[in-house]
Amino acid sequence: MITAATAVAERADGAGGMGSGTARTAEPLAVVADSAAVLALPGLGEELLTAVERERAARFRRERNRLDFVAAHLLVRLCAARLLGIPAAAATLVQHCPDCDLDGHGVPALAGRPEVRLSMSHTEGVVAAAAGPVPVGVDVELLQTRGSLGDMHQRVLTDAESAAVAAHTDPAGAFLRQWVRKEAIIKIGRATLDTLREVDLSALPLDEPGPEPARHRHGDLHLVDLADRRRGVLAAVVSTADVRIGTADVPFADLG
Repeated sequence: MITAATAVAERADGAGGMGSGTARTAEPLAVVADSAAVLALPGLGEELLTAVERERAARFRRERNRLDFVAAHLLVRLCAARLLGIPAAAATLVQHCPDCDLDGHGVPALAGRPEVRLSMSHTEGVVAAAAGPVPVGVDVELLQTRGSLGDMHQRVLTDAESAAVAAHTDPAGAFLRQWVRKEAIIKIGRATLDTLREVDLSALPLDEPGPEPARHRHGDLHLVDLADRRRGVLAAVVSTADVRIGTADVPFADLG
């Protein structure tokens, strides 16, 4: 019996007619999934991680946080594999931090494939990842985070954004929506933590999107909002092109 999970794993292994490096789609793709669902996919395990990634994973004190880290690093490989038509095992992840000029953390990239842009995020039990031939960034946060962001408004929001958030019926939720958007913008290199107040998203709606992803434009950027009540998270994806989004219980099952 071929299950949805088995079919996804076969595609990640390069089966099902996928080529050895020709992109299946020119569109960026992003997936939000439960960490456990990613880790349960057949043929996908920690052996795919590099020694640097395994060392970083071992630093986590709580096992559930370690597993979220591992799941995010596996999911971003699956996104790259789907984009390029290669086995997930052939997707070697590297990271470099331009601020401290050290490897092992910072912006993720695919070794030997500088044309592929990657992004990933993880929170308690949920991970998100994206891959594309153009810049793409993704962020995911727990809904309960809304009460723990303190006085970050002044560091993150423009005056117009602050006014809109304060006037909203759910100010904490409205701020969290802007926060995940801006985190995703950081990940495509359009801002830093120090310059977030120079990015004004006050023209975008603050109401929580419905069950389907809500798509917006901000200048040349495509921005997708996701509210996943079942998983208890808010997410945002930002790219310079339209993005395919997968949120199925079995990762990629809704991406064909």
